[in-house]
Amino acid sequence: MIQTEKEYNALIERVEELLQNPENIENRDAKGYIELNILSDLVADYEEHYHPVTKPTLTDVLKLRMAEMGLNQKRLSELLGVSTSRVSEYLNGKSEPTLKVAREISRKLGIDASIVLGV
Repeated sequence: MIQTEKEYNALIERVEELLQNPENIENRDAKGYIELNILSDLVADYEEHYHPVTKPTLTDVLKLRMAEMGLNQKRLSELLGVSTSRVSEYLNGKSEPTLKVAREISRKLGIDASIVLGV
């Protein structure tokens, strides 16, 4: 079990070294394969406890998708059929979309419904 951040960082470095050799990934009989799997499990356990990956917020996902699609607030409001001030409220976390708008966000922006609905 990893006890400190220093130990965690040392193991991350070692895992990265082991990943450089394809034998350590593909050959179950390789010494590095066993070490890589053991260290990877230790690192994963530590990360789950001390560095959990949280579910993204609608605000974060909307901003990312806007950047990916080259949309500004005005264009997004037109796409969703809402006012620009409403889009601003979504982006600032001041308002949640209605079910109808949530459906449009999911369909038109390709964002998973569970993220849009916050479940």
